Amino acid sequence: MRTNVFAALALALWSGSARADAPVEIPAADRPKTTICTDGKNHYVAVAPDERLITALFYGDGKQWFKVPPEESGMLSGGNFLEPRFIAPTKNPSFRGLDMRVYSEVVYNKEKATCEIFCGERKTTLQILPADKAAQLLETAKFVENPRQVAPYALARDDRGTYYYVDRGVTPASQKRFRLFTGPRGNLKLQQMTNVVSDSEGDVFSTKTGSLRLILDKHESTWVAGEKPRALKLVPVHQNLGLIYNELGVYAGQRQGTPCDDL
Repeated sequence: MRTNVFAALALALWSGSARADAPVEIPAADRPKTTICTDGKNHYVAVAPDERLITALFYGDGKQWFKVPPEESGMLSGGNFLEPRFIAPTKNPSFRGLDMRVYSEVVYNKEKATCEIFCGERKTTLQILPADKAAQLLETAKFVENPRQVAPYALARDDRGTYYYVDRGVTPASQKRFRLFTGPRGNLKLQQMTNVVSDSEGDVFSTKTGSLRLILDKHESTWVAGEKPRALKLVPVHQNLGLIYNELGVYAGQRQGTPCDDL
């Protein structure tokens, strides 16, 4: 059976344990054990205990909160969270076999009552709120969906420098909603799909100008225009998150649902 490891992981991580119709919340029983940090400018980071994860990270403006996707292992041990836009070359690239350069983290120092947010190599220091003020914030907290509602699915390139990029929704209800973008680096354009086929034998994304065919397990891809196939080179998604989020132009200016949107 054909599998796309990154797509499966991305869907699991971004959707978390949320139902399709409800965002993830901090349970009332866990709120007294939740630590909240702030920069004093209406940006708040909350770390709550979680039965499935070591910790669960939330971010918001003090009124609205959303869950931040953890890094690929699904654990927030050490405060790591998935942030594909910022690179940290000093991170250990062999940590659990993952490329940690695309992950960021939150580090707490309870003695100094501070926490630090690392976005790649950028660091922001926040203050830990006293327990009574944290409790007041959480009493009126409204939990909303993470603003990032799509995840990378596949990336290919031809020998002329044209990229073919596919993403899809992150929830069970939207994971069959694919989007195809094509074009040179920095100027990919959304294509209007006329048909989508996705099954155990591969994917076919048809547009008015041609069809992108993918067989991910066999690392095969072609672009067919006017019945003339053009072989494409599949580009590994996980190793190229920086390229996808910073250089292709697909997500330029879009919030990605982590503290690094603001801090």
